[in-house]
Amino acid sequence: MRTILLLLLLAIAIFKLTFISPALAVEIPAGAKIFNNNCASCHIGGGNILIAEKTLKKAALSKYLENYETNSIQAIIHQVQYGKNAMPAFKDKLSNQEILEVAAYIFQKAEQDWSTLEKEG
Repeated sequence: MRTILLLLLLAIAIFKLTFISPALAVEIPAGAKIFNNNCASCHIGGGNILIAEKTLKKAALSKYLENYETNSIQAIIHQVQYGKNAMPAFKDKLSNQEILEVAAYIFQKAEQDWSTLEKEG
């Protein structure tokens, strides 16, 4: 009886693993899509093609964004909304929700030092 139960559980596990929806396997976070569509042309991989030292790496964000150390996401949101110098403002192009999602994505990638660069988008 125990062997039958184990075989049944194994069969169920194999069935579930075999029939995972492909859409679930490659689901891309909304923030990544927004980043790829609006930011990656200048900030690919967390870099900066215009001003090399102003990357999206954690150390650079801490240095160049006001209030980054005390309120990281809010500092990124402010930068995305209003831009600065060569960076355009996105407050009229992206919704508040989209700005929040891309800011969270940038923060997460900065925390990972942009090292997990899976194909997104």
